[in-house]
Amino acid sequence: MLEAEFRMRVFSRRRKYPRHIDFYRRDFQTGHFHCRGSDETVDVRGGGFGCFVIVFNWLREGRVLYCETIILSGRSITLTVFFRVPWENEVTVRAQQIDIYLSTRRSGSTQVTAAARAGFSERTGRRIEKGEYRKGKKARHRRTREDPFFEVWEQDLEPLLKEYPEFSAVGLLRYLQERYPGRYPDGKLRTLQRRAREWRALHGGEKEVMFRQEREMGRLGLSDFTRFDDGGITIRGERFVHCLYHFRMAFSGFRYARAVPGAENYEALAAGLREAFRRLGGVPVEHRTDSLSSAYKNLPRSEAEDITARYGALCRQYGMLATRNNRGRAHENGAIESAHGHLKRSLREALAIRGSRNFESVADYQGFIDVITENHNRRRLAAIQAERAALGPLPPNRLPEYSEVFVRVSTSSTIRVAGALYSVPSRLIGKRLRVHLYASRLECHVGARRVLDLPRVHSIEGEEEARRIDYRHLIDSLAEKPMAFHRARLRDDILPDETWRVVWRALDAHLPPRDACRLMVGALKLAADRDCEWPLGQFLLQAISVGRIPSLAELRGRFGPSVVPLAASGLEAADSRSLADMSSDIHRDRNPYLQEGNGSWVG
Repeated sequence: MLEAEFRMRVFSRRRKYPRHIDFYRRDFQTGHFHCRGSDETVDVRGGGFGCFVIVFNWLREGRVLYCETIILSGRSITLTVFFRVPWENEVTVRAQQIDIYLSTRRSGSTQVTAAARAGFSERTGRRIEKGEYRKGKKARHRRTREDPFFEVWEQDLEPLLKEYPEFSAVGLLRYLQERYPGRYPDGKLRTLQRRAREWRALHGGEKEVMFRQEREMGRLGLSDFTRFDDGGITIRGERFVHCLYHFRMAFSGFRYARAVPGAENYEALAAGLREAFRRLGGVPVEHRTDSLSSAYKNLPRSEAEDITARYGALCRQYGMLATRNNRGRAHENGAIESAHGHLKRSLREALAIRGSRNFESVADYQGFIDVITENHNRRRLAAIQAERAALGPLPPNRLPEYSEVFVRVSTSSTIRVAGALYSVPSRLIGKRLRVHLYASRLECHVGARRVLDLPRVHSIEGEEEARRIDYRHLIDSLAEKPMAFHRARLRDDILPDETWRVVWRALDAHLPPRDACRLMVGALKLAADRDCEWPLGQFLLQAISVGRIPSLAELRGRFGPSVVPLAASGLEAADSRSLADMSSDIHRDRNPYLQEGNGSWVG
């Protein structure tokens, strides 16, 4: 009887090399042969060389990879047959296992140790080292689905992209939908975006290259202004419209920030630079800005004298070189442009922790900003101290921190300075004032004498001009002609605050114009003479809220030389939260039942 010894190696349909080896010995004449790893039983009866026919059929059918060896020994034949088995039985060698094996081998371990650590056989490890295993999938060189834009790409879309390289994929799809209705639904947008992105990568124009710069110690300091309106900052409940002056050293990251009411201006730039240099302890070689209107005239490129005289003098005083980035190239100031976002994010997070965005004063808010910047500088203290050794010295003398302008007082007893309107005492009408314009205040001089200080206000782009009108400057003239108040352009600015505006709207709604103006102007005159603006305004508001209008004589009696406290009048202080509601109620309901003679409402 001829016996055949089958040495089978079980294979996967997705792998080239065997997973394990099984040894079986069966008699051809006695029956069946069972392949481990598969669910089929193969009939190998026939005896003798009939086994070769069976193996040949297996090869042809793809059930066997190949027959490796044939050994004849007497009446025995030994075949090594490589079978295919379903891939579900296979444990694949992952890319991570190959990485573990190779890294273990590089560390000096043997193949046995490396293979054991990776989780496969030593033989698999040898094949990995021969390069017979490759990580990743094979590259595909064919499409897996039909191109939906094949018919229109070359004739319609590509010419558009060549003429307008930045044409968006959304625009391209809208163009196709209008030209070929019903053929290109919105669901094709992602495919078109990929096609347009690939086209730009292969055929698009050259892009701007960024050249990273070496940062030299003590070389470059940068200044810029950034808006912070989204911070929601209020000062005593009033919205505080402002920007932030921001200075930063490029090498060490030293930072200083300053709240600037309104918009950027030279005075804020000069004051911010001085304070930043004082805290830094020295002056950099070069000071870089963008095209700040406070530092540059922004004339055409052909103009040599583009820098303003004031900014030029400031830079000469500190012995530093004034430079700026190319216009429209904000990334050239990336050392501070990107830091704007970091600064504002730190402020927002600190405000969230604080739990309130309201501050008692601008100085209180500035102190809050200083804490944030000092914490940042403390974390970079080593680099800042190293850079201080390379800084220039601070100048012994300081330039004035103000700009000097000359204005003439108009017949309206107002002056216009830096785009804002201010009232001044009427005795100065017609006089020429020399005004020292600081970042936060104005000093007005007649000749060499300082006659008036005013808080500075700032106009906001896109809004009405800023105004700072003090009723005390105008009330004497207004008391002589109270009807001028009724349609005065500055009427709402003359009134001290929202409380008085609500009172005026109530009087105007329920009294004849002449009586309303006389009562309001008389009350303002009394507030100016007796310095009782707040208690008088609260008294009027409470009286109106209960349906009564006090007479001017009553006001003079109550707020005469000795002011009667509100508590003594039986009226509590007004709730500021109801102010807006009260104002809207007055506008919504103009009561026709007011009796003009006694100054009260009747129901």
